[in-house]
Amino acid sequence: MRMNRITTILIFLTVTLAAYSCTGRPEGASQTDKEAAIFPDYKDVTVPANIAPLNFSVLGEKKAVLLAGDKAIKSRRGVFRFSPRKWRKLLESCADGGAIEMTVYTKKDGKWLSYRSFNIHVSQDRIDPWFSYRLIPPGYQGWQEMGIYQRNLETYSEKAILTNNLTGGNCMNCHTYRNGDPSKMVFHARASFGGTVMVNDGKVEKLNTQTDSTISALVYPYWHPSGEYVAFSVNKTLQAFYNHDPNRIEVYDQASDVVVYNVNSHEIAWSPQTKSEDRFETFPTFSPDGKWLYFCSAQAVSPMPDKHREVRYGLFRIAFNEENMTFGDCLECVYDAPAEGYSVSFPRISPDGRFLCFTRHGFGNFSIWHKDADLWLVDLQDGSVKPMQDVNSDDVDSFHTWSSDGRWMVFSSRRDDGLYTKPYFTHVDSEGNATKPFLLPQKDPAKYYKRQMKSYNLPAFTTDKVSVSKRKLTDVLRKSAGTDVKVK
Repeated sequence: MRMNRITTILIFLTVTLAAYSCTGRPEGASQTDKEAAIFPDYKDVTVPANIAPLNFSVLGEKKAVLLAGDKAIKSRRGVFRFSPRKWRKLLESCADGGAIEMTVYTKKDGKWLSYRSFNIHVSQDRIDPWFSYRLIPPGYQGWQEMGIYQRNLETYSEKAILTNNLTGGNCMNCHTYRNGDPSKMVFHARASFGGTVMVNDGKVEKLNTQTDSTISALVYPYWHPSGEYVAFSVNKTLQAFYNHDPNRIEVYDQASDVVVYNVNSHEIAWSPQTKSEDRFETFPTFSPDGKWLYFCSAQAVSPMPDKHREVRYGLFRIAFNEENMTFGDCLECVYDAPAEGYSVSFPRISPDGRFLCFTRHGFGNFSIWHKDADLWLVDLQDGSVKPMQDVNSDDVDSFHTWSSDGRWMVFSSRRDDGLYTKPYFTHVDSEGNATKPFLLPQKDPAKYYKRQMKSYNLPAFTTDKVSVSKRKLTDVLRKSAGTDVKVK
């Protein structure tokens, strides 16, 4: 009896092994020129040499084999999961900037089918190891559960920087860093325990930013490269919800200006060109050399929101003197989008100062719900403007940040389902050419993104993890009276 059982097992193993070659490739597979349907779509993407494993699913298939280079991987319920060790070896095999060839096999009616191979290209430009984001319900009214999180891009490790269950369920937003430096961070808390939190080389401070000379507390921030200043917009913002419109939500300003905050003196200053009665100014950003302040500006329109579709922002800049916190006299137009019937938002300049990326859309300034929103580049050397064609999709492609070396960009997109924003990454070379974007890797991406009922909001790279503790941030918000911001 025992001998018969051993014989049966040996026959089963012999038959099973005969179906595979010595590399693990299924033997006798018929070939098709069709592409395998996979999620996420990692076909022919370019990834950094230090990215976490790009696990993916074969849609509609539970029994499949993947030949990755010379490594064979069996699926688990249709999911290919790379071990960290195997994945590192695959990346290392492309040390010269090569590609990993991927071939998917599926079994139907007892026969193996081989799909057309695809490549995952490996760039030797390493990516910043961390990035942070706010996880938020997509409706803009469910404030009770949100937080700012950070993720290690080399692994799947995620950690909360701060969640609002520690601060009375308030809104927290607009986290930003000085060129990815986690030791210089700013974000806002609104309503309960409200204030602007400034993290500066270990010091954590709460700021009260409403003044008698500004229309609101400070809003959209951007650090000066020196770390001595932060540019902010001040906005009188409202939102409207559509019953029948593909864009669902419209966020608009009734008034807005741009100011600059001095980190040491707690003073704000502005120019008549950044704080005018007849224009809306918003979304400031400094040039990498700190000599220019860029922002979006539109002719003021009233009444709002009746005429919100007539508001179109162009891209402007003004000189900034960091020695005495003063501005130039002349306002320069960088891109006259309204003349072409468009509007711009979210300008961000590459660390080498060569390219400015912005979001272009039909009207308004809050493009994260505009389905026509696409990413565009201005070449600051010659002034030419072009779309990032290999990056954009048919749905929203909007907020974006550059990595600290300018070779990678992360941006938010609703291309998957039109509802939830997810982070996508693209490589941008020295001439502004971008590669096909790839979705943030997960252990089981299909399962994770199906169950993730929150949007990734404001993705931002950091060169290391944010180390300030949740307790310290919470204590400052809950217990500190805050420092009042003054007008210079």
